[in-house]
Amino acid sequence: MKATRILTLTSVFFLAVASLSAQDTVTMNLKECMRYAVEHSTKVRIQEADNRDAQIDRRDAILSAFTPQVSGSTYAYSNFGRSIDPETNTYIRTTSFHNGYSLSAGMYLFNGFQAVNNLKITKTAQLMGLTQAQQLEDQICLATMEVYCNVLYYNELEKALQNQVATAEKAVQRAERQEQLGQKSHADVVQMQADLADRHYQLTTCRNNLANAFITLKDVMFWPIEVPLKIDESFSQLPQCDSPTNETAVGLSHRGSRMDESEEISQLLSFAKTNTPSILLAEGRMKNARLSLKTARWQLLPTLALYGGWSSSYFTYPGREDYVPTPFMDQIKNNGGEYIQLSLSIPIFDRLSSHSNIAKKKNVYERAQAEYEQTLQTVEAEVRRAVADRDGTADALLQAEARASLQQEAYTLNAKQFEQGLISSIEYQTASNNYLNALAEQLNARLQYFIKNSVVTYYGGTPYLLQ
Repeated sequence: MKATRILTLTSVFFLAVASLSAQDTVTMNLKECMRYAVEHSTKVRIQEADNRDAQIDRRDAILSAFTPQVSGSTYAYSNFGRSIDPETNTYIRTTSFHNGYSLSAGMYLFNGFQAVNNLKITKTAQLMGLTQAQQLEDQICLATMEVYCNVLYYNELEKALQNQVATAEKAVQRAERQEQLGQKSHADVVQMQADLADRHYQLTTCRNNLANAFITLKDVMFWPIEVPLKIDESFSQLPQCDSPTNETAVGLSHRGSRMDESEEISQLLSFAKTNTPSILLAEGRMKNARLSLKTARWQLLPTLALYGGWSSSYFTYPGREDYVPTPFMDQIKNNGGEYIQLSLSIPIFDRLSSHSNIAKKKNVYERAQAEYEQTLQTVEAEVRRAVADRDGTADALLQAEARASLQQEAYTLNAKQFEQGLISSIEYQTASNNYLNALAEQLNARLQYFIKNSVVTYYGGTPYLLQ
């Protein structure tokens, strides 16, 4: 899966949003929240810094493999005591001044393919950094999606509870009038008032949970906590799932409306094992461990290096009035010398440090192999679990929708019977609770199916932001 960094003008736009007042806050949908979370995540910024380090390592490996190391030096000193005259090669006791220059270069012609392997290692590390950035973005998108759905859930539940409170208030008012007319007992009125208190308590709890869900969403998005955040509360902005929603489909198997399950899983696994970031990272670590092991083994061979250089010097006797020094450029030319050196280094005995290094690199490679195999197993289990969860939540959604429809009808009938005095307040409260629970479970099942279906789609090759 290619790591694509999403760069849009929304980041600049949402920075301006932070300065707006609550009534001017722009409404954000799910994709905008995910995009904002990715663009402002500190984890992504840290990974981008790591990627820049990997890019620098790649550049250094290229330069180390194909260019020599060049250095230059110079010196200047005065001698006030006994010294050797460079011209006559005899001792003198005259103050002298010496100035020298040198330039040298060297590079390995053969060092056990270390430079070549470093090139491959840094290239893999650079690709792994991009893959890890993509993995972080996917994780942030999924976390944002889950918290966003929590906000939608509590928001819809709050609306349902508000309707329940309004209905309970009307029922209490009706029961109080009926008590005055002698049609209801005081116990029935108290029971209705207790039901109203329960609804108020549930509404308060739901509002607290909604506020906490908003705080969690801001935290995941790295949105300023003190700045208001408004989201699109409609379900139409969520990608539409292909789950049947009518009552006649309750008895149908969700799996029957899809391709054969084993064929679907086979296709998902085929793609996931070659494109899932966690597998690509484990494979990259295994490749680099293998290259490091090869490099360690080649270090038992001799190394061959080529060096070359040039040096020259200048001197004079400032303490001798009768001395006429040779001009600076003439001395630099006359005293100049060049050299070329071919160096062969043969390892004989290094107290077994090379063999110890090979053994450690071998252990690292074996661990990387085991981690890669474990990651393959984990991803396969995740894919199969994702498909099973999606199918299970789809079946649960069908049942929840059918149950909510039936509970709504039962609640409507019980409300009419309660108004006519045919059932007790306890029976009416039970029907009301059943209907509210059915609505909550239907909403939860719908959001859970959306999340599980998005995970399966992700394993099929579509990033969360493109769904």
